[in-house]
Amino acid sequence: GREGECDFVDRISAQIPIAVIAWMLGLPKSDWQLLFDWTNRIIGAQDPSFQMEGKTPEVAAREAITEVFVYFTELVEAKKKNPADDLVTLFTQMEVDGQPLPPMDVLTWCLIIVIAGNETTRNATSGGMLAFVENQGELRRLQADPGLLKSACEEVVRWTAPIIHFARTATEDVPLRDKVIKEGDAVALFYPSANRDEEVFEDPFEFRIDRNPNRHLGFGVGEHFCLGAHLARLELEVAYKYLLPRIEEVELAGPVERLHSSLVGGVKHLPIRYRLTEA
Repeated sequence: GREGECDFVDRISAQIPIAVIAWMLGLPKSDWQLLFDWTNRIIGAQDPSFQMEGKTPEVAAREAITEVFVYFTELVEAKKKNPADDLVTLFTQMEVDGQPLPPMDVLTWCLIIVIAGNETTRNATSGGMLAFVENQGELRRLQADPGLLKSACEEVVRWTAPIIHFARTATEDVPLRDKVIKEGDAVALFYPSANRDEEVFEDPFEFRIDRNPNRHLGFGVGEHFCLGAHLARLELEVAYKYLLPRIEEVELAGPVERLHSSLVGGVKHLPIRYRLTEA
């Protein structure tokens, strides 16, 4: 309807990456919801909403991963018999040095795509919508100038930083101001902090859709750059291209609930009240 309330996560931001990833992998539409459930249970294992009675978060997450492997084991066999234009079929047909991919490699690739291709884009879309609700001047600027869409999506990634931290291991000694990171040291990279570095960004604590340059690290850097960055950008651009121009009014309709996680900057629920223009 043109007016109403909804949970933006459930109705919009969760649906787009699930549909894209499921389509790419070749899942029947009847199974798309499985991706949402698996991702929540694996990434949100520490969150009370997704914990399972009588099971530790680690056990619950392992059980969800096992379910993913069992499901894709069956799907792989089905694709071998009936190939299609999808990634699972591609994995079953690939060869490296004349040898097919080991079965566990195929299953692991499927798991990575399900998790990494779903959770991060969902939370960037949700976090971006929250940013537009809280910074409506920027929403109106984008509505007035659609040419700012690409830079707006980059600012959404910088602002939301869907991944909170990763760990890396130093391969050599690296001087850093008055410290030395030594070869073999484990280093925690905190992306929300890096994306608000006062020495890199002008007004780092402001959401600015025309930010240029925008040297955020939301997709990583170097050999660790996100494999799905182009797809994530496309999904954000398409979602906002068709949604934001239709918004006449939007506001929060309740408290924002964030995912209890040290790894993912997730939004579980984003209740909004809206009025839209005609499609």
